[in-house]
Amino acid sequence: MLLQELKKQAYKLSVSDRLELVNAIIQSLQDTNSPQTNRKILIDRMRGMLKTDQAPPTDVEVEQMLEKHRLEKYL
Repeated sequence: MLLQELKKQAYKLSVSDRLELVNAIIQSLQDTNSPQTNRKILIDRMRGMLKTDQAPPTDVEVEQMLEKHRLEKYL
């Protein structure tokens, strides 16, 4: 069914039926947004995986890691 046909059919419905249709459409949109919710859950899980007992690297250590990476990449 095309959108225009669907709109014409919606106007033929009673007010209560149209409200029910709107609720059904909203619910279907919320259901399609669930991947966002799943994504947030996965991100939270990954953050937990990143936790470590080691201290974060110093600026000097980070610079050394970057330099090593550049050497491996470009040489």
